[in-house]
Amino acid sequence: MTNGTQEGVGRGYNPGRHGRASHHPLLAFIAEARLVANFWLRPGDTHSANNILQFLESTLAHLADKTVGLLRADSGFFDNAFMSALESKGINYIVAARLTTPLQRAIHQAANWWALKPGIEIAEIMYQAQGWTAARRIVVIRQSTQDAPGKALKLFADDPAVQGWRYGAYTTTLDLPAVEVWRLYRGRADAENRIKELKADFGLDAFNMGDFWATEAALAVAMLAYNLMSLFRQSVMRSRVQHTLSTLHGLVLAIGARWHGGLGSDRLLLSVPRRKRAWFAGLWANATGPPVLAA
Repeated sequence: MTNGTQEGVGRGYNPGRHGRASHHPLLAFIAEARLVANFWLRPGDTHSANNILQFLESTLAHLADKTVGLLRADSGFFDNAFMSALESKGINYIVAARLTTPLQRAIHQAANWWALKPGIEIAEIMYQAQGWTAARRIVVIRQSTQDAPGKALKLFADDPAVQGWRYGAYTTTLDLPAVEVWRLYRGRADAENRIKELKADFGLDAFNMGDFWATEAALAVAMLAYNLMSLFRQSVMRSRVQHTLSTLHGLVLAIGARWHGGLGSDRLLLSVPRRKRAWFAGLWANATGPPVLAA
């Protein structure tokens, strides 16, 4: 997120600035509402799974009495303690699996592939890693296109049946057909869109402070602004199109206006083009009630 010598930075996985010190924020999103449910700022050398149990408890506390229908997480959360905690709380999950050497062997030996369409095949296995008390269901997808997501089974690189395929694996508690599990996980890609939006419109990767807590405070302001704008889009705009902040700025936020004050007749006069007045009045009604538009 940031790089330099600021307090709390560390050298970790940083695809944009290789070898540079950075922060490593941990984010939780509410997919349907497109809201940030929780965030923690961490040093860049922190592993994805570090303190995830505490982060889970913190996130559930933020959600209060809300029920989590499904939790989706990337391979950084492919952790026995994390998944066991979810299971104990009755929270269904789909977590991307790390293609460890034992898991690669299990996929190579036990998977019976079913073709979804040319170039995409799916299978499922029951897999128990070392340290697990029971086996878990693993859904495996492989795709033959060069730009497909996933990784090669490097352990079996010489096997003609494996060559040319890229694999992804997902452990889940859902009792759904394998293809539905895969499709549900693919919906997690919207979280990546939210992160891109946070970077592009809310400065997620463009701010840094010398003090760690000041940086976290700046991050909190960015998250608050993002949530407010997301609620604005849902409650006021009510559009299927998710307008970016820059679009909203010119569309509805940068509107000329003047305040007309008087005894018992305070009014906000908005300068809105005639062709947009009915539409704009509808937005205003969604938020507060009918406006008085300037002539």
